Amino acid sequence: MKFSKKHLFFLKILIHLAYIFTFIYLWYLLDQDLLGGDPIKELTHFLGKTALNSLLLTLAVTPISRRFKQPVLMQTRRLIGLYTFFWATLHVLVFARFELSWDLTLFFSEVYKRPYLTLGAIAWFILVLLSITSIGYIRKKMKKSWLTLHRFVYLAIILIVIHYFWSVKSGLIEPSIYIAICLLLLSERRAFCKFKN
Repeated sequence: MKFSKKHLFFLKILIHLAYIFTFIYLWYLLDQDLLGGDPIKELTHFLGKTALNSLLLTLAVTPISRRFKQPVLMQTRRLIGLYTFFWATLHVLVFARFELSWDLTLFFSEVYKRPYLTLGAIAWFILVLLSITSIGYIRKKMKKSWLTLHRFVYLAIILIVIHYFWSVKSGLIEPSIYIAICLLLLSERRAFCKFKN
């Protein structure tokens, strides 16, 4: 059975609800003081991992759509991508507010000195550009250059998984799983490009 435009409408509602409930769950953890002994660190990690999971989901849409012959699914990428940017921005804001007290000089100094923060900042900047250019009017103005720019999402995901890997102080199993998933999705994209050519 192929998804129709009607199915797409309900699918987008489910996507909205999933992200809203994730936010409500985070709010509950904060309200009930369930983020452990270092709540700011846990909050930062929660936001970062949610953004990472969301970006991986964005990249998974294309191979899933093609393998199961569901082209309508492709129309969910923009929505998921914007939520990815939302969570990534919260991740950056929480770090800037609670770790650096909005000190921009310290922020740029930390980004410069710490490689994992450098990669994270570059990835976030890419997401900013992708979000801005996802607006229909801007996309039409950019024409073919829009597609070139949006291919930087593959660089962003590589930078983010490395950022996460380097930021983890102990326990490398989970970051390694993320790297494996990232490589799998990138290989799917590469296989599609070869097939297309």
